[in-house]
Amino acid sequence: MAATKGENRRATVVGAGIVGVCSALYLQREGFTVTLIDRRGPGEEASTGNGGCFGYASCVPLSMPGLALKAPLMLLDPDAPFKLRWRDAPRLAPWFLRFLGHCNKPSVEDIADARFALLSRMYDGFDPLLASAGADDMVIRDGMLYVFETEKALAQNAYGLDLRRRRGIEMEELSGDEAREMEPALGPSVRRAFFFPQVGRTINPLRLTQVLARHFTDRGGTVLRREVTDFEIGAEGPRRVIAAGGGVDCDLVVIAAGTWSRPLARKLGSDFPLVAERGYNVMLPDPGVAPGRCVISGERYVGITPMEHGLRVAGLAEFAAADAPPVYARAERLLGLLTGLFPGVNTAGFEPWMGPRPSLPDSTPVIGWAPKHGNVLFAFGHDHIGLSTAGITGKLIGELAAGGPPSMDIEAYRPDRF
Repeated sequence: MAATKGENRRATVVGAGIVGVCSALYLQREGFTVTLIDRRGPGEEASTGNGGCFGYASCVPLSMPGLALKAPLMLLDPDAPFKLRWRDAPRLAPWFLRFLGHCNKPSVEDIADARFALLSRMYDGFDPLLASAGADDMVIRDGMLYVFETEKALAQNAYGLDLRRRRGIEMEELSGDEAREMEPALGPSVRRAFFFPQVGRTINPLRLTQVLARHFTDRGGTVLRREVTDFEIGAEGPRRVIAAGGGVDCDLVVIAAGTWSRPLARKLGSDFPLVAERGYNVMLPDPGVAPGRCVISGERYVGITPMEHGLRVAGLAEFAAADAPPVYARAERLLGLLTGLFPGVNTAGFEPWMGPRPSLPDSTPVIGWAPKHGNVLFAFGHDHIGLSTAGITGKLIGELAAGGPPSMDIEAYRPDRF
């Protein structure tokens, strides 16, 4: 499906996270009059607690060969990086069955290709927006250090490292001492590491989203804080977004509401196996150590990112209802994992956080025209790479909406693949 150039056309983007904001900005560039609508302010849902790493090397999916045999034990293991809220197990069972069907090499290779196709263009999507908003200083490209404390953990990650290497991702192998030369606060347990120079980070994912949203309004865009409940359907598709506090007339609708995209898509005739993979993190306001870049542990399953307001430690994934109460004890577990890696860290005054990532069983987002309506675009399901791929996703949404060919092959992300 294709639309026409955006002049004199009204677009409504549902969802003001980083993907929705980038989509709104690119629609503006194509001449649309754009309204961005969300029940909360820009960036205040999952984008707030993003790990902050621009994961150029994050092509490796959650579904890996052999995981089908390990998953049941991992969900029971208190030290495993994945948790399941058992009361939600019956509802989540169909998702897990689909997910386990992708835990084989042919599927993983295809998924890695699809993810890397977006990730390799992440700066192409973000750079024009950052430059236009005067926000270049909010993204720092100082690489990422991927560290290992045991040869066993390194061997277990060998296939994932090979996936990256075969896709041309630049990586430099280091000894433990060489890693400590880069990051002196690392403890003596680190024995091996890989440096990924193309990875970047943001100094504050919430403020980045807000700065881009402010740029959107400065260019004439409208941001509404309202909860979308339904759509009024006309002959060509939705002609009005219905929301608490007042609806919005539209010629084009973009659904970019993260985890909450599924019920909205259902109202538009499409259902997706989209679930909440809830991420936990802690923010340390005065960590006492100052890493110079993102650091990820290959066996502790934590990512550490220095930000303008402290040190963010992210990790652990919990499959549960998006609106279920958080279990902050899971966030606190990250502190013990961190101190083993950075022995001198100060964890006093830590602030826990939880937010739901939108995850699909094939670890590949949905980007493209809705199957049932010719004026609806979908842009959701980015799981761990939402920040990294928000810019290129927005660029693709703008290109599709304007009726031109997309700047890359989007077959792997088509909404009708489920």
